[in-house]
Amino acid sequence: MGENEPSAASAAQPDKKMAYHKVNADQRAQGHSPYLDNDELQATALDLEWDMEKELEEPGFDHFRLDSAAQHHLGNSQSPDLDLEPIQPSSSPKGRFQRLQEDPDYISHYTRQAPKSNRCSFFRILKIFCTALILFIFGVVIGYYARKKCPSPPPSQEPNNPQIYHEILKEIKAENIQRIYRDLLEFPRGDDADVAVKIEGQWRSQGLEDVRLLNYSVLLDLPGPASNTVTLQSSGECFYPSGQRCSTDPKALPSPDLLYSYAAYSAKGTLEAELVDVQYGTMEDLIRIQAITNVTKKIALLKLGQSPLLYKLSLLEDAGFGGVLVYTDPCDLPKTADLADKAFMVSLNSGGDPSTPGYASIDGSYRQNRLNLTTLLVQPISALLARKLVSLPEDTAQRDRCTPLHLPAAGKKTISLNIQSVTTYKTISNVIGYLKGAVFPDRYVIIGSHHSSLQGYGGQGWASSTAVTTALLQALMAEVRRGWRPDRTLLFCSWGGTALGNVGSYEWAEDLRSVLQRNVVAYISLHNPVTGNSTLRPVASPSLQQLAAESQSFNCVEKAACPGYNVSSVQIQGDADYFINHLGVPATQFSYEDIKASENSSFLSEALFPVHATKTEELDPSFSLHETIAKLTGQVTLQIATAPVLPFNALDIALEVQNSLKGDEAGVPRLLAAASRLRDTAELFQSDEMRPANDPQERAPVRVRMLNDVLQGLEKSFLLQQAPPGLYRNILYRLDDRTSQFSVLLEALEHCKLHQSNETVQAALSEVLNSINSAQVYFKAGLDVFETALAGKK
Repeated sequence: MGENEPSAASAAQPDKKMAYHKVNADQRAQGHSPYLDNDELQATALDLEWDMEKELEEPGFDHFRLDSAAQHHLGNSQSPDLDLEPIQPSSSPKGRFQRLQEDPDYISHYTRQAPKSNRCSFFRILKIFCTALILFIFGVVIGYYARKKCPSPPPSQEPNNPQIYHEILKEIKAENIQRIYRDLLEFPRGDDADVAVKIEGQWRSQGLEDVRLLNYSVLLDLPGPASNTVTLQSSGECFYPSGQRCSTDPKALPSPDLLYSYAAYSAKGTLEAELVDVQYGTMEDLIRIQAITNVTKKIALLKLGQSPLLYKLSLLEDAGFGGVLVYTDPCDLPKTADLADKAFMVSLNSGGDPSTPGYASIDGSYRQNRLNLTTLLVQPISALLARKLVSLPEDTAQRDRCTPLHLPAAGKKTISLNIQSVTTYKTISNVIGYLKGAVFPDRYVIIGSHHSSLQGYGGQGWASSTAVTTALLQALMAEVRRGWRPDRTLLFCSWGGTALGNVGSYEWAEDLRSVLQRNVVAYISLHNPVTGNSTLRPVASPSLQQLAAESQSFNCVEKAACPGYNVSSVQIQGDADYFINHLGVPATQFSYEDIKASENSSFLSEALFPVHATKTEELDPSFSLHETIAKLTGQVTLQIATAPVLPFNALDIALEVQNSLKGDEAGVPRLLAAASRLRDTAELFQSDEMRPANDPQERAPVRVRMLNDVLQGLEKSFLLQQAPPGLYRNILYRLDDRTSQFSVLLEALEHCKLHQSNETVQAALSEVLNSINSAQVYFKAGLDVFETALAGKK
């Protein structure tokens, strides 16, 4: 050992670099030394290993390089020429030295000599081998029976995997939707609560565990015991709203179609007055009429369309009219619709229980006395009755062209209008089902349908709406049973009281307003998904327009040419109203409609026709259109519910604001300047914050949560405190596809024409300007938050 000490000393000199070599097994056998059995030398070897590990863990080790190989002579053994190969240090969670030891080619210089007794080694190996064999056989037997009795758990699945989307969407089939639809129609309808209980049972049977039935006692305006009537004073002829002559048999019971042809929440009573044709009730129409006659307490003959009914009624009420007959001009109806002799039902309720405006109708709530929502006596009538009132000959309606109805200037008609609907408190029910999210359970994506109709009025849209929702739920729950869950919580909602003013959705949202303001991410509407079979009409808030457009591509996979659908942000009917206008929640809706017959066809959907006039199975016999709507809705829902970063586009909002200012005359410089600042900030936000967050390597959970919170509130800045009746408070939504300007500015300019004052215009400009500035500050604050967070992290 003495002759080895100089070598060890020289190897320990600080100016020498360490080098590690791999030694072949046969060479190690030739250079093996018996002195390794000595306890002192073994201890020295262990100390050297410890020193080597410390040396390897030092930062400077990565710069070591193999310069030369030193040969050590152990005892009287001869050292052959070794084939030395440098080993590159490698990083490992276990440490570089341990990684070196685990190298299959690595041979330590300091190993123990093999035991000298071969017989002991043989029996020891035999004992270990037998024990291992017995354990192996025992383990195989246990594993076989365990696998046979216990199914293997489902593999973990990524929620936002496109393959998962495909698996879910392929479960949505037209025949399933048709079966659910027919099952709903075969159910004997009693009242709103009976249908709600049926839907609750359906959803539970699909495996949705948390399903709640919520009841609210609300003030409803329902038909009276007898039908409303219109009487011509000149001839004494009495007509029902459909155009049929009044029955002279006092014992004859009116049909439901006659009873439910009324305007909910209209004033009640009888009015005898001159009939005045106001056409569509626009500002120009009113200015023209008031210039030639006094309209006080007269009855207006009004066409449905062009603008919201509530807005036109407010103008007529301000002008002094006492009553209104509302009808749809056959020239505005689709050519496939045969509704000329059909009366309809409308609601004058802007939303919710009229007796509890702004708060929920729960036990203990104060009830206001609001039996009528207008001073006007309003009655919907058929186009057939309107033709009789204007004394238009039948031969003027030629087959090759349509002649719009109008009252001759020389002819004056005096009529008597009798309205006798009744207001009463009734119970309406909502069905709410929860599919809890796995990552963000406190963030809600709402899929809304409705089950409310009045004795079949509104067609079979309620069954169509509910069937599509249930089929989508069925497809999702099939994947849930295989182990999948969305990141965010899905809420399936079937609303009651929709036909009377979205009563159910308003009451539920007013009850949970503080929670929903913070937690709702998006609202997906399935209100009447198929009202025609001509064209697909997607509607989405500006932040969701890109997602809605992209989601339509799946239906064109096997087609050579895919039609481009124009996604617009326009006002829609249904229960999305509260979420858009009071919570500022991004919303989208897909539906099939008929091609509009004229530019005046907007807002005709406010009229609810009898069930036999709009039969769903005649529009979509194979239910393929229903399947398409369900898959489009499912595609958007999955994207929003599972994407780590919400698929909302901030820049599209800024672009929509700039487009809405084109053509406005008053106040354009200030508004355009504010819109330009909003666009600049949105572009910065889109590039600096959203793009990095979409990179999985930069997807820090805290950062993603912060970003999603900002995206979730993008549209809340555009809610006005108050808007004209019938117009959206959310100014990002236009009136219809014909207009591109902010509806509140258009209305203010029209109001200026009637009252010769720009006060309303200035007030509207101020509200729009404040909304744009508020949105710009919101985006800027989001950027500042991220800059502060990143600076703190650094």
